[in-house]
Amino acid sequence: MVPHLITALTGPINELEQRILDSTPAIERWFRLEWMEHTPPFYCSVDIRNAGFKLAPVDTNLFPGGWNNLTQPMLPLAVQSAMAAIEKICPEAKNLLLIPENHSRNTFYLANVAQLQRIFHMAGLNVRVGSVDPEIKETKTIQLPNGDELTLEPVVRSKRRLGLKNFDPCTILLNNDLSAGAPGILEDLHEQYLLPPLHAGWSVRRKSRHFQSYEEVSKRFGKLLGIDPWLIHPMFAKCGEVDFAEGAGMDCLQTNVDALLTKVRRKYKEYGINEKPFVVVKADNGTYGMGIMTVHDAAELTSLNRKSRNKMAVVKDGQPVHDVIIQEGVLTAERMHDAMAEPVVYMMDRYVVGGFYRVHADRGPDENLNAPGSRFVPLAFAESTHLPQHGMKPGASAPNRFYMYGVIGRLALVAASYELEATDPEAEVY
Repeated sequence: MVPHLITALTGPINELEQRILDSTPAIERWFRLEWMEHTPPFYCSVDIRNAGFKLAPVDTNLFPGGWNNLTQPMLPLAVQSAMAAIEKICPEAKNLLLIPENHSRNTFYLANVAQLQRIFHMAGLNVRVGSVDPEIKETKTIQLPNGDELTLEPVVRSKRRLGLKNFDPCTILLNNDLSAGAPGILEDLHEQYLLPPLHAGWSVRRKSRHFQSYEEVSKRFGKLLGIDPWLIHPMFAKCGEVDFAEGAGMDCLQTNVDALLTKVRRKYKEYGINEKPFVVVKADNGTYGMGIMTVHDAAELTSLNRKSRNKMAVVKDGQPVHDVIIQEGVLTAERMHDAMAEPVVYMMDRYVVGGFYRVHADRGPDENLNAPGSRFVPLAFAESTHLPQHGMKPGASAPNRFYMYGVIGRLALVAASYELEATDPEAEVY
């Protein structure tokens, strides 16, 4: 099932799709050369928005949940990619410890953990799930609505290693984004691979740093294709020392919002786009769709009510928001049964392994769809994961559309690899 676009099939997005399809050999070579120089994140998901006139990533998650939303036909590729990723890092790997989020009673999230366990088990590893939640003191088995069961065990830390009772893993896979900071129990591990690394967690990571890297990638990729990088890149600004609870730092926010809206208006005029520009203000280290608001005019910020300010003041795990990224808003022109939709692309190592549409019936084309009430519809990857079909008209073929989404997802993956290199505390500085 493929959502139909309400945008005209002669729009700029189809010209971009055609350019990408015509350039497939050059694009794939470009990615190969990038991966010779840089290491992709272990796994990743990317939220993409297709406005009909531009296509851009709006969020990149280095601890992706939602693996339970991938369909059965997508699993073989996920398993193969997991094998390739593990083989590269620890060829002799036998045991893998999977560490989920703390305090999660969300059965959809736990179904995602069970799906990851299944993927790595099929990749040939003994996989057990160990919790770093201090409240988990004994083994606990949870029945999931889909019939699966998940066994959570308390982790055991020896002087130099982390494992479970009678289980010593060489690889530890985090599905916990460390919003509240990295627990000491995960530090100073000896001869164990921690994936992703601690500095990928939200206690260190910043969205603005990622999009700075993505801007660099989009410029180089734009040059390769002979396109304006703006067509695949959301412009952004950042603002530090904001305090929504107290209403402090709002001048900085208003100034930056106004400046970015002016830039977007200029671009809309250049391309003859008759939409109303907007920006999205997000917590720079935010996650789970928290700490986000849409702004069409800087003046809106002067009259934020208490409820709106409180919503922006803290994110996951009660972390206060002081730094924000102001991102060019990208409309979504995708629809699924009249509900707004946006593609989410999943990758393991350097490979696109699947994805789905996030669909929300109660949100508008300029709103965040990662909110309560959203549902997930698998992308039509059954015919092919991301192999384009040449000779088809742009916009007419699902695999071509998804190949294009996969290209944008992989560009964000390259940007994430730059970002992790730049923030690696152990990297040598020349």
